[in-house]
Amino acid sequence: MTNHWIDYKNSDAFLVIGANPAENHPLAMKWINKARETRGAKLIVVDPRFSKTAAQADIYVRHRPGSDIAFINGLMNYAIQNNLYHHEYVVNYTNASFLVNPEYGFHDGLFSGFVDGKYDRNSWQYQKDGDEIKKDPTLQDPNCVFQLLKKHVSRYDIKTVSEITGVPEKVYQEVCETFCATGRPGKAGNVIYAMGITQHTHGAQNVRALAILQLLLGNIGIPGGGVNAQRGESNVQGSTDLAMLYHLLPGYLGMPRANKHANLQEYIEKETPKSGYWSNKPKFLISMLKAWYGEKATKENDFCFDYLPKLTAGEHSHMAIFQDMMRGKIKGMFAWGQNPAVGGPNASMERKALEKLDWLVVIDLFETETAAFWKAPGVDPRKIDTEVFLLPAAASYEKEGSITNSGRWIQWRYQAINPPGDAKSDLWIADRLFKAVREQYRKDKSAVFPEPILNMVWNYDKPGQEEPDVEQVAIELNGYDVATGKPLNSFGKLKDDGSTACGMWIYTGYYADREKPACKNRNPEKDGLGSNLGWAFAWPLNRRILYNRCATDPKGKPWNPKLPLFAWNGVDWVKNDVPDFNAKVSPEVSAANPFIMLPEGHGRLFTQGLKDGPIPEHYEPVESPVKNKMSSRQFNPCITFYGPELGELAEVGSDEYPYIATTHRLIEHYQSGAMTRNCPYLVELMPEMFVEISPNLARKLGIRNGDEVEVISKRGKIRAKACVTPIMRAVKVNGKECEVVGLPWHWGYQGLAPGSTANDLTPCVGDPNTAIPEYKAFLCNIKKV
Repeated sequence: MTNHWIDYKNSDAFLVIGANPAENHPLAMKWINKARETRGAKLIVVDPRFSKTAAQADIYVRHRPGSDIAFINGLMNYAIQNNLYHHEYVVNYTNASFLVNPEYGFHDGLFSGFVDGKYDRNSWQYQKDGDEIKKDPTLQDPNCVFQLLKKHVSRYDIKTVSEITGVPEKVYQEVCETFCATGRPGKAGNVIYAMGITQHTHGAQNVRALAILQLLLGNIGIPGGGVNAQRGESNVQGSTDLAMLYHLLPGYLGMPRANKHANLQEYIEKETPKSGYWSNKPKFLISMLKAWYGEKATKENDFCFDYLPKLTAGEHSHMAIFQDMMRGKIKGMFAWGQNPAVGGPNASMERKALEKLDWLVVIDLFETETAAFWKAPGVDPRKIDTEVFLLPAAASYEKEGSITNSGRWIQWRYQAINPPGDAKSDLWIADRLFKAVREQYRKDKSAVFPEPILNMVWNYDKPGQEEPDVEQVAIELNGYDVATGKPLNSFGKLKDDGSTACGMWIYTGYYADREKPACKNRNPEKDGLGSNLGWAFAWPLNRRILYNRCATDPKGKPWNPKLPLFAWNGVDWVKNDVPDFNAKVSPEVSAANPFIMLPEGHGRLFTQGLKDGPIPEHYEPVESPVKNKMSSRQFNPCITFYGPELGELAEVGSDEYPYIATTHRLIEHYQSGAMTRNCPYLVELMPEMFVEISPNLARKLGIRNGDEVEVISKRGKIRAKACVTPIMRAVKVNGKECEVVGLPWHWGYQGLAPGSTANDLTPCVGDPNTAIPEYKAFLCNIKKV
């Protein structure tokens, strides 16, 4: 999130798209409704299902799954054509005036530079005069970013958007008028999204489209604004920060690649921009290496950079891992708090892939479907050679440590009770595992490349205590001076000479005071903007709203004087947040680089960083009932496909699979259901798997509420009870009635309430930037049993 939960109270309009906060993030609704009560804020909910959030909306928009970019691009077009964008903000704080290579172009669904399934992005680069980017502050040059964006989104008029999304023109007109009204100075529009936006083959571009919309309207960096991701569970933000994604090191440092980074110098030269705050990347990386390898990491040996694993060609995401597993390339796997046998795309194929392993370790609270894949219906355990180890883990209240919420607030959670039986904390398990591995390396004199294990700093023991010292882990993450051991209070003090150590630079300051660490602060704000600077610690540097130089005009006057995050008084800044800019210089100087993490210092309406285009373009989901109205390119041309062993795909407009399916969550269950299907009272509330179908579709198929049906996709079929409900309705797309059905994905064959797994039906195709699966839009059929 660029902003935070409590800041929602400062919003004038909410665009909730691909999210359902009333059920999945109920505390968000507290602050949404606070804004509605005190500011008259409008709530717009865009969802294929009439969710509990939709039931509270001022404007509910039923749209077709997978049509989000058309919907958002149409909003951009409306703002530009009706002069509703925030002109002063756009000129000063975005790259709208930057000139792009005249060779750039777009035709029939393809941007310039497309060769052999991928883009050469040279034609997307800025024009330069030496090191300076050429600009046109009038925004009239045909090669400036603003004109390129304006031309691109002009194709998304209200009628076209309606035909693609299935949203009636009058409803869409009302949405455009309501949300684009926040482009006026003094107003704030808040975009809220979740998995309904990201889980598509164009998921990254979905999020980019939302960011561009908010930049056009001047809604980034201001109270009540932002692009705010509702993370899927508590501490997902923390796990992302700590590099749970394969291509990152902690703190969003890129993993070294074997074909690019032979040594530390090559990494620094190729990955460090010349300007922007990321120019400090060597300080962050070398301090991390010092935290990991201590006195063994010296300038002479590249601070042990060679110890880091190097990524090979291709990508190594969830689906790629299971593809390699199916091909016998992976011999063992840890499933740590994850249940891919239910949660993975085409989950039945993922369960088959587990049969190829020599060993599998599952660390969880209950015996999940992943741990019990050899017990799955129709499986003969005698034919499976995989050795499975199930380690019982401690639940959240049975262990101590920090968690980071969606707003980047790091809060300390204390242990309430001891875990039952043999259950242990994740830290205990990781600690014992590493020590055992290191001991094996010490004993085996013929071990290959033992140095990364033997030289690792691993000193978390606490005298008289079985549990590792979680405070010591926190101090390592926070960072400290190597000579004195004193924790650091700012990542501005990190150095690239080996004199500082820091496990993750963005957390510096959260545990700087051993006696009163900031993450344990509990001093709420009595009134005001809701920044609550005395409650917990928000990375980076306790900053509550990112890019907050944009909260005032270039001279330092707040866009909204009633909500002054910052104000220049002629001598100094009056602050209600930690500045995301150099507050020691004049406002005009800091206004020249309001987005300090980017080399060009400005928000990007046009980017060179994504694999599938500098501006979002509508493509159909890989499985779609209709042809792409915008171009002859049916789906994302850079899409990530996986081998046939991970499942087949339905053809466009398939008669065999005529209905659109989308997956969703329920308030009574959680994720793959591993916990909630073992809670008797939750099972009683929601005991069995079902499929939501519209009354019209039910009549057509002769299905009544409660009937058992088969839901069938190109990957397989499942059984479920029919839930005939007006929550689902058909949408008219390009003149064609398209029925949409909803599938909750919380069920499997374990626990107190077994049921079919919705993800047995979902396809193994991924976004080219993130490789996230397309769970939210695929084709199916339904038959009464």
